[in-house]
This record gives sequence, C-alpha cells and structure tokens, in this order.
Amino acid sequence: MQSPDERRSAIAWALYDCGNSGFATTVMAGFFPLFFKQYWSAGSSVTESTSQLGLANSLASVGVALLAPVLGAVADAGRGKKRWLAGFAALGCMATAALSLVAKGDHASATAYYALATVGFAGSLVFYDALLVSVANDAQSDRVSSLGYSLGYLGGGVLFAINVAMTLKPALFGLADAAAGVKASFVTVALWWAVFTLPLLARVHERESTRGDGAGAFRRGLSQLTGTFARVRRMPQVWRFLLAYWLYIDAVDTVIRMAVDYGLSLGLPSQGLIIALLITQFVGFPAAIVFAKLASRIGAQRSILIGIAVYCGVTVFGYFMTTAAEFYALAIVIGLVQGGVQALSRSLYSRLIPQDEAGEFFGFYNMMGKFAAVIGPTLMGVVGVLTGSSRTAILSLLVLFIAGALLLMRVQEPNAR
Repeated sequence: MQSPDERRSAIAWALYDCGNSGFATTVMAGFFPLFFKQYWSAGSSVTESTSQLGLANSLASVGVALLAPVLGAVADAGRGKKRWLAGFAALGCMATAALSLVAKGDHASATAYYALATVGFAGSLVFYDALLVSVANDAQSDRVSSLGYSLGYLGGGVLFAINVAMTLKPALFGLADAAAGVKASFVTVALWWAVFTLPLLARVHERESTRGDGAGAFRRGLSQLTGTFARVRRMPQVWRFLLAYWLYIDAVDTVIRMAVDYGLSLGLPSQGLIIALLITQFVGFPAAIVFAKLASRIGAQRSILIGIAVYCGVTVFGYFMTTAAEFYALAIVIGLVQGGVQALSRSLYSRLIPQDEAGEFFGFYNMMGKFAAVIGPTLMGVVGVLTGSSRTAILSLLVLFIAGALLLMRVQEPNAR
C-alpha cells in the first residue's frame, strides 16, 4: 500500500507520460507523417516519400540508440536523473517548436529537426523509465507503469483533438489555413510537453545512488559501457527479454510511426486517418489500466503475449484492408493492446534488473527499442520499394512479432517482491 506522498509522487511521475505523449501522438504518429508526405516532400512519388519517412525515423533513432546505454550509466552515477530528463525534454520541446518554421518542400530541414526532437523525446525516456523504481516497488510496478501509459493516451488524445480542430477550423484559432494549423500545433506540443514535465521535477524523489556522485558521470558512463554489456550477457533472463523486446517492440513502434503513411499509400482520406488515431488514443486510455489488472491475474508475460497475438491478427487484416471503416476497426483493436504491451514490458523489465542500477539497465532497454526502430521503418521502406506494394511491406512485420513472442515465452517472470 502506498502512502499519500508516494501516491502523489507516482502521479507526478505518470504525468510526464501525459506531456511527452503530445509529441508521440500529434507529431510522430499524426501530423509529421502527413505533413512530411504532403508538404515537406511535395513533388515526390508515394514510394519515394515513404522511403524518405522511413529514413527520417531511422536516423532519429540511431542517435538515441547509441547514447542510451551511456545515458543509463550516467543516470546511476549520482542523483541526476531529473536534471538529465529536463535537459533532453528541453531539447525535444525546442526542436518540435522549430518544425513550425520549416518551409514547404524542405524535407532535409524537417528531417533534421524531427531527428533532434526524437533524440530529446527518447533520451528523456531513459531517465524517466529509470525513475520507475523510485516511485513503485515490484508489487506496484505494473499498476504505476500502466497509469503512465493510460495518462499518456488520455493527454495525447486530448491535445491531438485540439490540434485536429486547429487544422479543420483554422479560422476559429486565428490561423490562415490548415498548414498554419499544423505548424501552430507543433508549438502547442512543445508547450504541453514542457508544462507536464514540471510535476515530475517538483515531486519525484530519486533513490539514493550507491555508485558515487554525479561528478565525471558521463566519463564513467562511457568507461563502464562494455562492462555493462558483458553483465547483461551473463544474466540470461535479462538478455533473453531484451532480445525478445527488441523484436516485438520494433513491430509495435513501426505500426505507430508508419500507420498514417500506410493508410495514405492505400488511398485512404487523410481526415479519416486522423480520426483513427484519435480512436486509438481514447480506447488506449482505459485499456492500459485493464491490462494492468489482467497482469495481476495471469502475469505480465502472458498478458504481453496476448497483445502480440492481437498485433499479428492486425497485421494480417491490414494486408487486406481497403476502406476507412476497416482502418477504424483496426484502430480500436490496436488501442486495446498497444498501451498494455508497452507498459507491461517496462514493468516486467524493472523486476528483472538490479534496482540500484536501473538507469544503466534501462539504458540498454531503450537502446534495444531504438535500434529496433531503425530496422522496422527501414524494413517497410525497403520491402515497399522492392515489391512496389505497401501491403507486402506491412505484412513483413509478422516476422518480428512471431520471433519476439517465441523468445519472450522463454523468459521466466519473477514474483513481485
């Protein structure tokens, strides 16, 4: 049972998910793919713009994938997690706002700012995830982690609904046209993100470090990177989970990042695709909490496997999809499992690792996720170019889901302490 102060700390921690989900929803999943394809890549073919978008996502992920383990080691060297989180969040906010300044046809600048914003977003998550052990013990981790994702879906959905209104009725907001509405939305995302970072900075108390103070932390982080990798390899449950996570979360993230682009390539109306994203957000809010309750009954591992099985069905159905109504149906189904898979992966991993080295181990967790994000969009782009079919590209994700599930089945879930 958490005390009132512990509950307030957990809520303050979870509210950061509400803030950064504005970026994940409005920018990553919603407007950036649309605007990139129709505005910043104006004049390019459908296949070419899909490949450019895949490259943008891959480039953005490489930087964080390389930095994540070092940042995780830094997080454990002193009580600096909140400061580092604030720094990366500031980078993400500024780069997101800068997207509003990119001119039509300038896909190079759009890619650069998007990459910086994604580095800020994902870099902050290394420290955010590592703070989970500061606000929840093993018995509480599924619930608190799911609370973060549920508030993320709610907050991201509310802001996205406002942003959609800004593009559909720009005159009501004093804007010239839909393009101005999209650009103004990037600024609102930056402000939303910044505001919901403040409760975490004010109310979350970091665990005392047993690994020295923060002086020279970055240098120590670099020096111990190789040693951490060797330690992970000697922990079979952690290593097996990371490999499984690398595969299945790759496919999950690719669905998130490329769904709108896939719908456009099939000729579905952009307005309908935006509605589908809103459906996913508002279905995902209660579904993430329900998944936490499911995990309390059958375990996090089995709950994740159920989510992966649903994703396999979604992928097959997506191959045959032809109408906006079918896209809406897929949005509902994805909303039912997406947050649960993400939240329970985080909480299950937090129980597999040493608690006082959470930053270092979550650095590897985020590295695996970001390197996966390099492969997924690139895979779709390459398969799409080679086959000339976006349908075949989306079907290729089945390999990642199935391989990840098979590895996850070999992970032994620890009992909550």
